[in-house]
Amino acid sequence: MSDTQYSIDLDSIRGAFPPGVEVLSLLVDFAGWLEGRPWGSVGRFSLQGQFSDSAPIVDGSPLRDRFSLFMRLPDGSAVGGWYGAGLDRDNPPIVGLGSEGDYALLAPSLDGLLAKLTSRQFDNPWSDLKPNDEVECQTVELAQWLAGRPAAETAAPDDTSAELPDFRGFVEKWSRDREDYWANHRLMAELGWRLAAHLPKGKKPWDRTRFEIAIVGAQYQARVLTHGPQPFEEAASIESLLRDLRDQMRRAQPELGLWYAMNFGLYADGRIMPSFEYDLRPTIDGELALLSEAKADLARAPRPERWVPKWLG
Repeated sequence: MSDTQYSIDLDSIRGAFPPGVEVLSLLVDFAGWLEGRPWGSVGRFSLQGQFSDSAPIVDGSPLRDRFSLFMRLPDGSAVGGWYGAGLDRDNPPIVGLGSEGDYALLAPSLDGLLAKLTSRQFDNPWSDLKPNDEVECQTVELAQWLAGRPAAETAAPDDTSAELPDFRGFVEKWSRDREDYWANHRLMAELGWRLAAHLPKGKKPWDRTRFEIAIVGAQYQARVLTHGPQPFEEAASIESLLRDLRDQMRRAQPELGLWYAMNFGLYADGRIMPSFEYDLRPTIDGELALLSEAKADLARAPRPERWVPKWLG
């Protein structure tokens, strides 16, 4: 039997739930049951919270309040609650965001997900939710634990989700809409124009030149990722543009606060597709960004307490 035990981080899970929504009591109890058991005995995963920002979904930052992602699979896929329009915020359906673009409604509830774990129903691309053949299976013990819960209403493993919204359709529409949004964004178009000298030489759709930006208070750094991060001539001239973008995004979704880092690819057609980092403390000129500058940003753009990163709180 493996000596490796399940990785469980309840603090990160609590923080991953939308403001005003508390972690499911069944999830907390399941974490207690799972603690100390061999990794893989009921599935190959860790119980660890994460925001949609870092999940495998296009431009996930604006969706923070639509998910409570509490489970990570070895391939980078994420599993958690989905708070779509009209869905029960106290008992949301459980969805999977697959690292290879597989999006699925896995169970109508957390009860249903745990019941499916006991019956080992999951197939590719969600086979990591099945036990590891190299350790002693404990799905029978999990089923007994579920059955013994007071007033438990464990969902049947074959519960249908036909009455629930189309999650895959939601994600696909979101991805199309966000790609169109950034492709037609005025500031992105101007940024692409100013960086025209860096257009990739290739003409394939996936050819791109990558950039990384850091803005923390008055601090600023821009690098092009060519044989490692490098300064580039236009960096100073695009600072005001990037700060305008940062403030515009804060006004559009104030609860997110201000991002500290931005990464984007410049494609051969001039299109830019960005991603944003709200929690990472970036490095500027070889040193971690000044805490005083980050706190000034937080004072100017407050966030819900659970969305304030520990290094800043």
